[in-house]
Amino acid sequence: MFSPADNIFIILITGEFIIGILGNGYIGLVNWIDWIKKKKISTIDCILTNLVISRICLISVMVVNGIVIVLYPDVYTKSKLQIVICTFWTFANYLNMWFTACLNVFYSLKVANSSHPLFLWLKRKIDTVVRWILLGCFAISLLVSLIIATVLSHDYRFHAIAKHKRNVTEMFHVSKMPYFEPLTLFNLLAIVPFIVSLMSFFLLVRSLWRHTKQIKLYATGGRDPSTEAHVRAIKTMTLLIFFFFLYYITSLLVNFSYLITNYKLAMAFAEIVAILYPSGHSLILIILNNKLRQASVRMLTCRKIACVIG
Repeated sequence: MFSPADNIFIILITGEFIIGILGNGYIGLVNWIDWIKKKKISTIDCILTNLVISRICLISVMVVNGIVIVLYPDVYTKSKLQIVICTFWTFANYLNMWFTACLNVFYSLKVANSSHPLFLWLKRKIDTVVRWILLGCFAISLLVSLIIATVLSHDYRFHAIAKHKRNVTEMFHVSKMPYFEPLTLFNLLAIVPFIVSLMSFFLLVRSLWRHTKQIKLYATGGRDPSTEAHVRAIKTMTLLIFFFFLYYITSLLVNFSYLITNYKLAMAFAEIVAILYPSGHSLILIILNNKLRQASVRMLTCRKIACVIG
């Protein structure tokens, strides 16, 4: 039987799983229907579709990982399930982080203004550049996950041999190193897409500041469309970076949780907070994106009409 704390964990993580799958699935469905109707897909829809697919995979892996670690820790540590989960988690995690950075870069290139030649070239070639970036993100994520799978498989075989020895110090060294070396190292390297997102955000803020100065200089009253676009993009990126940062910190907590006395509680807390990012941010995207918001309003209106008729 599970303890009350375990039951609370199951309820919370199940609720987050349902919200995340429905929110991200809705975004993917709307973009897919729009793609079918128009026979083509826009760059932003392409980024969002890839992002929500990676998030659905990430949420699924995180839920399985959390349930197994918290509720069935013996199964996790004594089988190759750890290798499978860590490999898929690394792949989905890297995809999610890099696609998020790609979304922030797109907002920055699309809205911000700069006279730098490189920026102007990227802005002009934005559709081609973004598609190559998405392909590069997939390649990087696949390579990292394959490295993780190889290293963890080697460590698992080494641990299987070492556990028959009586040297306790060596056993401690063998059992903890897989957490610190490959997985934690690649988690620390995942800060690169976060830095890219921050750079895109500050570029957008700087562009808004310069644009506001020009408006004041030429005394053009009111907010022009460019200012509105800057503000909307900054709001979206601010929330995204906040969730991004929260997720990154809790991911590190998951990796270093074996150093905490109450390991199980730390893992449960970290998993619940971490899933807020891929689940909660999808709802924010639906609210802030005009097409997604209008589609949800139309869907709710049709449902009300159907209920009235029925």
